[in-house]
Amino acid sequence: MVKAIVTDIEGTTSSLSFVKDVLFPYARERMADFVHGHANEATVTRWLDEVRQIAGADLSTDEVIAQLIRWIDEDKKITPLKALQGMIWEDGYKKGDFKGHVYEDAVLHLRKWRDTGIRLYVYSSGSVLAQKLLFAHTDYGDLMPLFSGYFDTHIGGKREVDSYRKISAAIGIAPGETLFLSDLKEELDAAQAAGIQTWWLVRDGIPDSKATHRQARDFDEVAL
Repeated sequence: MVKAIVTDIEGTTSSLSFVKDVLFPYARERMADFVHGHANEATVTRWLDEVRQIAGADLSTDEVIAQLIRWIDEDKKITPLKALQGMIWEDGYKKGDFKGHVYEDAVLHLRKWRDTGIRLYVYSSGSVLAQKLLFAHTDYGDLMPLFSGYFDTHIGGKREVDSYRKISAAIGIAPGETLFLSDLKEELDAAQAAGIQTWWLVRDGIPDSKATHRQARDFDEVAL
């Protein structure tokens, strides 16, 4: 019996193109101005210092910006980058520059599952702030109340088995009673190794009957 569902965002609840073609370019174009404008704020300073720590060098502000942009171009899942992107996107959502994309089938089933008493969680490489912003500003209204909690790379990498063990401990539901939804095999492998049930979303592909995880083209095909 499934008591909790943990869902990925990109390629699962939401279009990859929204993240790659809308959010990433938006943050990239505004990163320099944002950092220069907020570098003296404690929260931003903390993340800039973490960039320097990861880079292993005492980078200038402009060098930090260059490193952040390089990470965006390389699609790195690095916590300070994700945190700063989230802050930039927050401004974009508030200005109405874009709305968070969520597939209609995902909305329908998330609501149905929540109504049946299943607890819903999000686990994404994007920061918790970015996750909340996306689900709070959709064409279907504010979807944040559907979720009982959010996890990002603070808990660990999405391809690391221990991350899923930590999530199970945090939500207080046994791994065998938890389902993880994602579009990436490596993430599903890690969740499965932690004892969590899995469904592999293949929205832009053809399901493979020989795959090691159950596959679905959309949430309509996910059976609990």
